Amino acid sequence: MTPAIGSTPSATAAPASAVSRCALPGSGAPSTASPASVGIDPGRLDAAIAFASSRLRTNITVFRNDCLVGRGPFNAVTDNLPWNLWSGTKSVVSMVAGVAHSEGRLALDAPIGRYLPAGEGDAAHRAITVRDLLTQTSGLKQSIVSEGIPAALDLDTDIVGQALALPIVHRPGTFFEYGQHNADLLAHVVQSAVGEDFQTYAQRTLFAPLGIGRGDWFWNRDRRGNTYGYAFLYMPPSDFARLGLLMLDDGSWNGRRVIASDYVAALRTPTATNPCYGFLVWLNRSPCTGPSIPSRQTQDVAPLAGMPADAYAMVGLMQQNNFIIPSLDLLVSWTGAFGDVSRDPITLLSGSLNSELYHDFLRLLAAAIVRPRLPDPGPYRPTFNLTVDPDQFADPSIAVGAFGLGPYAPKGCTLVRCGDTPLRAPLQGNPGCFAITCLPTPTGPGRRPN
Repeated sequence: MTPAIGSTPSATAAPASAVSRCALPGSGAPSTASPASVGIDPGRLDAAIAFASSRLRTNITVFRNDCLVGRGPFNAVTDNLPWNLWSGTKSVVSMVAGVAHSEGRLALDAPIGRYLPAGEGDAAHRAITVRDLLTQTSGLKQSIVSEGIPAALDLDTDIVGQALALPIVHRPGTFFEYGQHNADLLAHVVQSAVGEDFQTYAQRTLFAPLGIGRGDWFWNRDRRGNTYGYAFLYMPPSDFARLGLLMLDDGSWNGRRVIASDYVAALRTPTATNPCYGFLVWLNRSPCTGPSIPSRQTQDVAPLAGMPADAYAMVGLMQQNNFIIPSLDLLVSWTGAFGDVSRDPITLLSGSLNSELYHDFLRLLAAAIVRPRLPDPGPYRPTFNLTVDPDQFADPSIAVGAFGLGPYAPKGCTLVRCGDTPLRAPLQGNPGCFAITCLPTPTGPGRRPN
């Protein structure tokens, strides 16, 4: 059954006294249950969803025990519309790396030089480990806006060469610094390790087992053909939620092991360099070092207020999120554009882990959970960090490197070719996917209703 727009499912799936468990979906819609049957107060859940939809959340789904128990008022329109996951893409790259690791094809503590072609990168860069890329501790120089702008304009020549041209400014494995090119480089390393195009491998080993079709999504590449790892996976929210459900179920899908349990455990384990970060996911721990927009931010407040310590999240710009809470068997998946309200300008830019949107929604959600009862985290308290480090925010030398210019340009690349490989022209080969979403066309990406 499909619940009505803007409502929680009715109680027909199970009596209120039962604790329902649902099978994960195939290619069709997920199974539903009443909130009461899984220990959630329906009225309070509706209030939490209404709050989220009032804050520019264009698609909202709430799952407990793998059952869909709540959905947003705009889902009927947006469920199947491909949406840029922004940095949520990084978490998907981590999941694909987890598949490769589970197959014994990618060792987490191996230097990436084991997998890169001979001559690609110098000895210092080749000594960076897979784990360093997963934990954002590669030591590569950070300038996250300069790394990202050329991609948004579809001008990058070779993101792998650009990553390997960045100077190493910290000893790998010792210092957390959030960057874009770590995930770009990781996608390339996985591709080299498995000997298969990264997107083809992701579809065959990760997406297809979850019922995600090849025509559902679009994943942008640079002009040389490298898959972006840091953003630009356009996926319907209904499929984004499937990725969250896989992680909620410890990497299994209806009894089929997709990602090894030990990798999932490592992915959500705090690291010494940043207790709030795992393998390209954010954890509900503290203290937290933020993503440095526009400066390094440290806070002592766990980012997912009111939720247990095992909660973690896939996080993208403008708040594209899967909130995964294993101990509650709970998933909230949503997409949208901004939605924070705070006196802190960094929070308004979705650049702070102390998100007012997260806090006030999760506070309402915690109040809706009847079994078990959760403590009230109290009202939101803003934090302020107005210190700007321009070098971390925008370094022109890194920006022009994307065009084959300056000290951080990829080796052998110009505006039109890299070595003997001609580069495609900008804005070619993109099926109407720009910035936030994809234009609906008969041949473009997007989940087709069953």
